Amino acid sequence: MTTPIGIGIISFAHGHSQAYCRRMTTYDDVRLVSCWDDNETRGREAAGAYGMRYTPHLEEVLNDPAIQGVIVTCETNRHAEMVVAAAEAGKDILCQKPMALTLEDCDLMADAADRAGVKFMMAYQMRHDPSNQRIKEVVESGVLGRISLLRRRHCIPVLFSDSFVNGTTAWHIDPEKNMGMFMDDASHATDFIHWVMGRPISVMAEIENTITTVAPDDCGVAIYKYANGAMVVLLNSSVTLAGENTTEIYGDQGVLIQNYDDAVSTHLAPPDGVALKLYTRDHPEWRDLGVPIPASHGERIAGVPRSFIDCLKNDAEPSVTAEDGRVSVEMVLGAYQSAKEGRRVTFPPAGHQDRSRR
Repeated sequence: MTTPIGIGIISFAHGHSQAYCRRMTTYDDVRLVSCWDDNETRGREAAGAYGMRYTPHLEEVLNDPAIQGVIVTCETNRHAEMVVAAAEAGKDILCQKPMALTLEDCDLMADAADRAGVKFMMAYQMRHDPSNQRIKEVVESGVLGRISLLRRRHCIPVLFSDSFVNGTTAWHIDPEKNMGMFMDDASHATDFIHWVMGRPISVMAEIENTITTVAPDDCGVAIYKYANGAMVVLLNSSVTLAGENTTEIYGDQGVLIQNYDDAVSTHLAPPDGVALKLYTRDHPEWRDLGVPIPASHGERIAGVPRSFIDCLKNDAEPSVTAEDGRVSVEMVLGAYQSAKEGRRVTFPPAGHQDRSRR
């Protein structure tokens, strides 16, 4: 494909849409064509900023022959509605995380994309982060040996922000539109965990409001168990001011530590900070793996659309599939169920509702 790919934006409700558009304006193989937003002021402002046409009519974006792909960045509870409409219009789709608030909606979205024969990709920036990609490579190399424990912190300070709580982003704290902050933000970490470690067999969790009351929850800890005995601890908080260690992986042959890789730590990295370091029995001292620390957390977010555009240009498989999106949601919902019922929740066996063929 030699002509620029036409892209439409379905809502600027989610702030990541702005980062995607800013980055895509630097691509010579993309044309931002038009956008729809039910908030006309927000939509018109974004359209003007990125040289797009604004329309208050969703069908004008979906039926535009100049648009090959759409990016769905509306409120989470509307993802299924928009994805189904886009698929039926024959548009390839990049969908903001989490995929949906129910597994039924995840299946509805995946089925619609299948029926229409369009590409569907989830927007999980952690898979496009060089540090995370190196983590996956190290784990798969076997140098850590048998993994006992992985701990991932994925934290943000947004519930301390009046503009987040009371501005146009306030839908994030609406239980009908987004369920809770653990659903909204921990879904990044569950996708990372699934990507690196595979599907867990069970989870035990606590998800609560610890120091605020503005959202359904502000902090959660989930412990995922694997069939081989490994454990994964997910720490997610929307009331974290600062941090450092982001991922720790402990194996019987080595240890891998990642620093400065979430929103509350990236900007605090010192000039001599080490993003990723490895300790092994064969080399019993810390080794800097030479991975750079991004200038900001926004660099990871802005890295998402490149993979989507390349997928369309090369007629390739999406780097993050509908099945990946579904598993991430399943892991979050399992944690919520565990916290609510005070018990271990077991996941269906691998292959149940398997949509990896997508």
